Amino acid sequence: MQRIQGIHHITAVAGDPQRNLTFYHEVLGQRLVKTTVNFDDPGTYHFYFADQIGTPGTVMTFFPWRHMKRGGRGNGEVGAVAYAIPPASVGYWRDRLAKAQVAVREARRFDAPALIFEDPDGMSLELVTAEEKRTIRFWDRGPVPERHALRGFHSAALTIDSLARLEPLLVGVMGYERLKAEGECVRFRAASDDIGLYLDVIERPDAPTAQFGAGSVHHIAFRTVDDAEQLEYRQAVENAGCGVSPVRDRQYFHSIYFREPNGVLFEVATDAPGFLVDEPVETLGTALKLPPWYESQRTAIAARLPQITIPTFEPQSGER
Repeated sequence: MQRIQGIHHITAVAGDPQRNLTFYHEVLGQRLVKTTVNFDDPGTYHFYFADQIGTPGTVMTFFPWRHMKRGGRGNGEVGAVAYAIPPASVGYWRDRLAKAQVAVREARRFDAPALIFEDPDGMSLELVTAEEKRTIRFWDRGPVPERHALRGFHSAALTIDSLARLEPLLVGVMGYERLKAEGECVRFRAASDDIGLYLDVIERPDAPTAQFGAGSVHHIAFRTVDDAEQLEYRQAVENAGCGVSPVRDRQYFHSIYFREPNGVLFEVATDAPGFLVDEPVETLGTALKLPPWYESQRTAIAARLPQITIPTFEPQSGER
């Protein structure tokens, strides 16, 4: 089997669905490529934000539970999610976030300039400058011009008790390469040269355990080529001593789930079939999509879901 190619998607928890949609769709300029429901709790939305078509490595998804208490940061979670931006776009994003009344601080991540801020539910986000190639499909009807648009995921930061317990799985089974360290953070790189390459692992043995809630990452998913390779990963993970789920059909990809030794929930997801399987690219995200086993309950499910408004924008020239 191939080494893991990078991040496939990241799934987090939000509070108010309209607030979540407005921030990622309108402020960050990520297209809502799929509006569906939590397959285990169909009275709750599942939003997918990404580039124009939902390219793996650009996909941020949310379960917005309106009455969920805000989570608390700590060990055993993805503590921060970073998107890549062009080096020349730092000023644009600093100004754009300020206009949206988002507090921003500036930092460096392994010598790359970064903007650090939180989403409306307190999830830690970063925009990190990157020169690497980025194979994305620009959403030309979004609010951000092409020259400044987010380039998919740059990295995710895990906060854990013990790197020694994680590294054999990350390197020996998943094929990540240990690159370098910066203070308490160790960076690992996936096998490809494209999107979502990096995992930054922060070891804090004395930190409290994270408290799950709004603003918490539920799981991080990694890319695998197809169903056959996913089954190979399932066996390899099981052989490494991690309990792993059966393959689950998530409509737009197939998934297996397991917890790494520090408790972070990992997923290995297939690239196919993708988000165009049940609606054309022109109308992605605009209609409520349900898996076949919920279609008979569509009227009841739709009645339980809160009303949302999806903002629309003028096409972008790319030069603004």
